[in-house]
Amino acid sequence: MVGVEELDEVLTAVGPRLRELRRQRNVTLARLAEATGISESTLSRLESGARRPNLELLLPLAKVYGVPLDELVGAPTTGDPRVHLRPVHRGGMTFIPLTRRAGGIQSYKMVIPGDTSGREPDLKTHEGYEWMYVLNGRLRLLLGDKDLVLNPGEVAEFDTHVPHWLGAAEDAPVELLILFGQQGERAHLRARSR
Repeated sequence: MVGVEELDEVLTAVGPRLRELRRQRNVTLARLAEATGISESTLSRLESGARRPNLELLLPLAKVYGVPLDELVGAPTTGDPRVHLRPVHRGGMTFIPLTRRAGGIQSYKMVIPGDTSGREPDLKTHEGYEWMYVLNGRLRLLLGDKDLVLNPGEVAEFDTHVPHWLGAAEDAPVELLILFGQQGERAHLRARSR
């Protein structure tokens, strides 16, 4: 049974954890408020510890961040080493988280559909560093002024401050593994210019 002191410690740690997660994702309070339906002032008070977290606030945050609720509250591990894969669908792509930690390097299996008709590349930048490995299909990577195609077994890594876009290079889907974090191990870039 959880004691009152232990419960207070867990709840006190939620605010800083939420603030760190938001900053890692490079999301403003305004954007987070829009995505969750929770007011900016409530989110700010929650992050500062002035507002006690509850399920009504934490469930929308877990959904927007794509993390399990127990990560937000720092629940103790149960000893079960399995990662329960819960796909997240964004922009027509599927992201399957392969790690459970809210901080540090995140790993995902990503599936990009092959039907690229009507999808114009929209290069983005954000905080972090990405490393990717193509499992199946052919990946088109626009990175700065480079237009590259990666085949199965090829790897790319880059600073995400460089404008970039990922898509299928043909009408077949592409599957890849992605490691994303503030830092990354240097691998290699083996791709042919388009």
